[in-house]
Amino acid sequence: MPIKSNLYVLDDDPQYADLLAEAAAKVGWRSISEQSAAAFFSYDLPKNVILVLDLNMPEMDGIEVIRTIAQREIDLQLILISGFDARVLHSAQQLAEAHNIKVLACLSKPIAIQEFIKTLDRIKLNPSFHGKTADEHNSISAEELVRAIKQHQLILYYQPQINIKTGVFKGVEALVRWKHPELGMIFPEQFISLAERNDLIDQLTEEVITIAVEQSKHWESESFITTISVNVSATNITSLCLPEQLKKLTDKYAIDPKRITLEITESAVMRELTSSLDVLNRLRMKGFSLSIDDFGTGYSSLSHLYQAPFVELKIDRHFIMRMLDDTEAMVIVKICIMLAHMLGMKVVAEGVETQEIWDKLELLGCDAAQGYFIAKPMPANDLIKWKRNRH
Repeated sequence: MPIKSNLYVLDDDPQYADLLAEAAAKVGWRSISEQSAAAFFSYDLPKNVILVLDLNMPEMDGIEVIRTIAQREIDLQLILISGFDARVLHSAQQLAEAHNIKVLACLSKPIAIQEFIKTLDRIKLNPSFHGKTADEHNSISAEELVRAIKQHQLILYYQPQINIKTGVFKGVEALVRWKHPELGMIFPEQFISLAERNDLIDQLTEEVITIAVEQSKHWESESFITTISVNVSATNITSLCLPEQLKKLTDKYAIDPKRITLEITESAVMRELTSSLDVLNRLRMKGFSLSIDDFGTGYSSLSHLYQAPFVELKIDRHFIMRMLDDTEAMVIVKICIMLAHMLGMKVVAEGVETQEIWDKLELLGCDAAQGYFIAKPMPANDLIKWKRNRH
């Protein structure tokens, strides 16, 4: 049966399920509570909904629910809740993510309602949750993406990075958006995989870096000189011609390559290690800075990290956002900071959303931070205004 809701609570305790659903409804969610997994799976679910899932249920437990969601390829995101210890929650999250099911939060019972509401508020602030997806529109094709690149429909938003110790502006991360003429703003989660599947990622990356370099040159004319971090994919860093292509681009605009930091995910580096090391070393030799992104979420060994010529390590927001309430997340953050510093790298924390997290990172010796506590991603013109007003 079709149900128009964007949040479901599945918990065998009816009072608890109703309480969470009512709390969500009071802050603007269309919520439904359900005590039976079988009943939940009978719904004709809309796309991109959120399921608040209790792991401990008698007939079909939360692990079985996760397995069924994966088998049926249901498009949803999870908030996991449980009265079990934190390690069980953490392990269940790893299982869900191994099935490519996004876990937005893990909450231990008994849940403080205000904590639950704050979690929902953070989800609302996340643009990827509100962004229009390719499936919803059912009209985004590879040909359309090719046209978007050629017609310069891709734009960049910039999120500031701040030195935690001094409070000084450090640089920005460039985040790509697709300003579709009919569908409006489309976020990278909806078209990066499309580019990778259709061998368009090199063209897309070249366009993004070109925009970043042009913007850097424009800012230079306004006496605003900063580093710009740009994400590159696993496909990019196995392209042996990438170092020469990027150096030609910076030479064309007379930009020092040191002002461009290339962010590569941990898993991307390890996928094709030999080719990656070839490309990464030549990028460093040409003056580009390299950052290992989403650190802690991949499966690399320490020897691989030692081999690659990174100058910066970015701790994934997954750990930063949970570090104050999750002992294991805190341990990982501490180890990442210590490890990076011992290897001569700077550390950037992503997803810093509160003063409390900022303060803790300062105590731990983290070098820099980015996140909504500092500023949301913004257009280039707004960045200069933001920096001026900040001072």
